Amino acid sequence: MRKLVMVLGTPIDDLNMDEALDQIEQFIEVGRATGKTHQIATVNADFVVKAMQDPELRYLLQESDMATADGMPLVWGAKILGVELEGRVAGADMVPALAERAAKKGYSVYFLGAAPGVAARAAEMLTEANPGFKVAGVCSPPYSSILEMDRQILADIKAAKPDVLLVAFGNPKQEKWIGMYGRELGVPVMIGIGGTLDFITGKTKRAPEWMQKSGLEWIHRLLSEPRRLWKRYAVDMVLFSSFFAKQWWIMRQGERLATVLPKTELLVVDDRAIINVSGRLTTANIKAFRELGQRALGETNRVVVNLGESEFLDSTAIGSLVGLAKQARDAGGDLVLVSVPKMILETLGVLRLDKFFEIDENIDQALAKRPLSVEEITQPNKPTLRNDSKWSVVNGPRRLDANTVNEVKQACQEALNKNPHLILDLSDTVFLASAGLAMLASLHREASDRKGELRVTNCSNDVQRVIEMVRFDKVLSLYGDLASAAA
Repeated sequence: MRKLVMVLGTPIDDLNMDEALDQIEQFIEVGRATGKTHQIATVNADFVVKAMQDPELRYLLQESDMATADGMPLVWGAKILGVELEGRVAGADMVPALAERAAKKGYSVYFLGAAPGVAARAAEMLTEANPGFKVAGVCSPPYSSILEMDRQILADIKAAKPDVLLVAFGNPKQEKWIGMYGRELGVPVMIGIGGTLDFITGKTKRAPEWMQKSGLEWIHRLLSEPRRLWKRYAVDMVLFSSFFAKQWWIMRQGERLATVLPKTELLVVDDRAIINVSGRLTTANIKAFRELGQRALGETNRVVVNLGESEFLDSTAIGSLVGLAKQARDAGGDLVLVSVPKMILETLGVLRLDKFFEIDENIDQALAKRPLSVEEITQPNKPTLRNDSKWSVVNGPRRLDANTVNEVKQACQEALNKNPHLILDLSDTVFLASAGLAMLASLHREASDRKGELRVTNCSNDVQRVIEMVRFDKVLSLYGDLASAAA
């Protein structure tokens, strides 16, 4: 099970460079054998600040298969929260190390992004430094929206069949691009690498090694590109400090509670594994919980964590819950938290994790649920409207992303074939990805072409924020509830 520490709602893997490369090897072997894809992010303070304000980016990082600490503020932040990370694993260091490992293992790498000529030159330099390094392809496409990507590029990547895809579009575009197209491409490992190729080619100079080790690399970059970076660094510094102070303060309140010895136990009821947690779950005792989590997943992919008698979860405990939820979802199940104490619920809210987890009031409520397929969730729902209504209704799934968008789109198109007036009810949707935005744009056009209309209703704050960030609120017809949408 991954060792994770939560820093402002972003899970950071506690590993060093060798461990990261070993894990990438495992991802490649699993991907080759099963077709499973893995998304890796190299996270710095700018990432975390953007993720706190961008629900889609935040969710992609929370669902990533590996997120390394690229910047020293994350290492320092983890230390303040009581976790000494194994070290900093920066993208600019990872890619050369990965090229060396790939040459030895026979893995192929595709380079996507960066300015014209930069990716090609970086591929040449890495090949010269690592005899036997296999370059599956290089492409530096002109700027375009994620939603308007040239399909030929996707076809070229699929035809090349690389083991690793390096995406250098900068954050958050590269993470959203991988989230949107990764499943379709089927590449075992996809890594957002930002400006790493610029560092490799010398287009951008890295700080001296002593500045890197002492955490002063940002000063070197600021002095090198003051006009471009000063505002970003100033904003990041203020917002990162502000957000981090909130996390530190709320967790500090929990530390003041009287110590209760931790106790965990595992029960299996029907097809659900129930983990009961009591007392304080922290770095000091998290190992036993992680082992219990693996035992639970060995029984079933549907896990319920009962926090009714828990008093405090530190950043590593919350990170372990995120990791366990990720494993359960990858296996086709999910993790549900029940009986969450008020203080822990507040902590999850500060970390923007209250929507990441499915949370029920008690165990009975969680056990009473039957998992629905996407097809069942999206089934047109006519009884919710008056008999004389001209509108058809399709319900959105909990996560409207690349994994569910095809089924949702099919349900909507079937509804449009019968009636060009369609309402998409997102009452249950907590996450909307770029793939979902592309679907909304397509359905909007289809409904208009049929002389009908698409209306979207019951958007959560996070879903509304994602729509507004790409200004789709100026295009789509958005309504607060089903009744007003059908009026």
